[in-house]
Amino acid sequence: MFLVLFGFATISAATVYYSKEEAFELAFGAGAEVESLPVFLTDEQTEQIEKIAQAKLDSKLFTFHVGKRAGQLLGYVAIESHNVRTQPETVMIVLSPNGQLQRVEMLAFHEPPEYQPPARWFERLYGKPIGDLRLNQGVDGIAGATLSSSASLDGIRKVMAIYQIALKQGKNQ
Repeated sequence: MFLVLFGFATISAATVYYSKEEAFELAFGAGAEVESLPVFLTDEQTEQIEKIAQAKLDSKLFTFHVGKRAGQLLGYVAIESHNVRTQPETVMIVLSPNGQLQRVEMLAFHEPPEYQPPARWFERLYGKPIGDLRLNQGVDGIAGATLSSSASLDGIRKVMAIYQIALKQGKNQ
């Protein structure tokens, strides 16, 4: 009796660019103090956030990471993970102390590389209000990366809306 095993290797396009700690250093600089700030959303807040963001929240629990140096607030970071087509992407969304979009960094991308929005595309989003962060309604689409750019914009709008409703209004600060 012969036993024949066939192994099939899957080729993954996954790329992990930064660890969480490296991402925090990118956001706030070396030596910054970073504290987690859990946000527990009420049903009313969730409804408001989904309306503003025009995107569905997966959970009522959310975590911001607050950067400080010498007691001075540097800003807020959110790590947002979501599926694009069938695979996840993880982005770091950096907000200024007043909630303005300051930076977006791709932390991990598991779809094929050609579907990934380039850094220069994200840079064009910085400083825009939440209402202007809609694909083909203030933000140009990317040929070949429509789903990933749309998913990234949804994540950015969610983070900005959570800041606006839960933090800016002072309910979780």
